Amino acid sequence: MATLQELMAQREALERQIEQTKKQERGDAVEKVRALMAEYGLTVADLGNRSTGSKAKKGKSTGNKVAAKYRNASTGESWSGRGLQPRWLKAALASGRKLSDFAI
Repeated sequence: MATLQELMAQREALERQIEQTKKQERGDAVEKVRALMAEYGLTVADLGNRSTGSKAKKGKSTGNKVAAKYRNASTGESWSGRGLQPRWLKAALASGRKLSDFAI
């Protein structure tokens, strides 16, 4: 049976080996990506900000704001048309105005 010191030394050796392997595999992956980018004429800009749809599939919002569709001319308040109607719009509609009156 191995002693605690022997096991600790083995663990340290394994951790060093794991780090070396990670660095090597990461370097190999970078080289593969660079080769593919060169082959297909891709740039870093071609890789950026393309959504894979995974967030949308999970039901999470992407954080992008939606343009306003309705605006209260007197106060400047706006509404995108999504979600619950704001109080100012409900009050105006209750007083007889039309939704189209507030369209931008």
